Amino acid sequence: MNNLRTEQAIVTAVLALASWTLAAGDWRDKVDPRLDAALRAKASAPVQVLVEPVATAKQRIDALALSASMPAADRPAAVYGLLASEAKRSQRALVQWLDERGIAHRDFVVIDRIATTLDAQQIAELAARADVAKLHFDAPMKALPVERSLAKDACSGDGNPTWGLTKIGAPTVWSTYGVRGAGVVVAGQDTGYDWDHPALQPHYRGWNGMTADHNYNWHDAIHIDHPGSAGANSCGFNQLAPCDDSQHGTHTMGTMVGDNGSNRIVGVAPDAKWIGCRNMEEGYGYASTYMECFNWFLAPTDLAGQNPDPSKSPHVINNSWGCATTAQGEDCDDDDLDQFDTVINNLTAAGVLVVASAGNSGSSCSTVNTPPAMSENALVVGNTTSSDAIAGSSSRGPVTRAGRNLLKPDVSAPGSAVCSAIPGTGYTTMSGTSMAGPHVAGLAALVMSADPSLLRDPLTVKRILMNTALGLTSAQFCGAYSGAAIPNAVFGKGRIDAMMAVATARLMNDGFE
Repeated sequence: MNNLRTEQAIVTAVLALASWTLAAGDWRDKVDPRLDAALRAKASAPVQVLVEPVATAKQRIDALALSASMPAADRPAAVYGLLASEAKRSQRALVQWLDERGIAHRDFVVIDRIATTLDAQQIAELAARADVAKLHFDAPMKALPVERSLAKDACSGDGNPTWGLTKIGAPTVWSTYGVRGAGVVVAGQDTGYDWDHPALQPHYRGWNGMTADHNYNWHDAIHIDHPGSAGANSCGFNQLAPCDDSQHGTHTMGTMVGDNGSNRIVGVAPDAKWIGCRNMEEGYGYASTYMECFNWFLAPTDLAGQNPDPSKSPHVINNSWGCATTAQGEDCDDDDLDQFDTVINNLTAAGVLVVASAGNSGSSCSTVNTPPAMSENALVVGNTTSSDAIAGSSSRGPVTRAGRNLLKPDVSAPGSAVCSAIPGTGYTTMSGTSMAGPHVAGLAALVMSADPSLLRDPLTVKRILMNTALGLTSAQFCGAYSGAAIPNAVFGKGRIDAMMAVATARLMNDGFE
């Protein structure tokens, strides 16, 4: 009997793949070629798909234009409300189709997509529908590689701020202006977070000093085991409290807000509050897990995933992850870049600054080549050393993939041998643009704290950080961009300067621009 069932299953799979191959019709143009390749590789076993509904011209929203026309404080609720209405209309019939067949799915608002898992026949049926615009491949993605090294005295716990904080001038801002990030919410999507680490717990938005409430402060987008990860996951899946299955997330959050109130000062904005989302399992994720975290940040929910509230969205999100090209062993293509452009534009419109690490694929030109670092409205960060040199591994611009011609990175920040927290009670040093990005997110928090009128005005905050950076030049020419000019494709506008940025914000608050 078991052999018969096996034979029947094989026949069914072969017939499904045959019908997929031989089927004719315009619906084939709606299917990402990578889905076709994945189905063939898996003998028609189900694959992960992002369904894009058709949106009429009347439904389409230019969120950035809408945002620019309204007061900054109104942006989160207004943009979320309109995007949610659009998604509800366009997705309604498709959600019903999936529900009738018992197919699990996750529905997004930050980009009009439905994440699900489908077999060849289901893909063919969906693609043939008039209300489906495209079926996208749910591309695998992963954390940016980092170098772990215990540099001498870098993590000595002597009560002094880490070198990166001192280099950008954060402690001078604290003492001169009394600005430490109060009133600002920072966020990260990463391998998770050790929320009760001594350097993080006091700054977690879900901690009141005695008890924790993870509703609206934490979301886990990791629902299944990723084939690239090793063994059982130390956190499990669908966790209702923050957990870090690696060290990467805790380390990056420490650089944004970390301070244990005693001998460990590792965070740029220690009076800011933080929230988090896990988008990677031991460093591995999918386009859908990143979108799910972005979607949650647009309007955080309770732990049941209900009652979204855009008023609880963060003011800045750090993103220390990327998506390698096919040549680098993953399957990220121009389609993914376009989708993440939409995500980042919508979050920007909703008043959220998106900070993205440039990547660690240097030192050649045009190695800023993966999302989210390729998006124009993301604040993209390169990695500098303690002597303000560019790290050899830091990715360079310009961005040239997918018809783009963008000068990235935008700025640079300390990212070499950076000391920060790791799960448990420990600290260690890591290197990479993953470590540089959180310095910039933390400084954005200081700027908004210095001038609360900048809350929900991410493009102005971005301009301030860029225009006040310490200009740095290079002998490296990248395309039409001379390293001797500022900005350039190596440092961007230069290494961030906290004192200049906060002083500028305060002058703006006093009515000077």
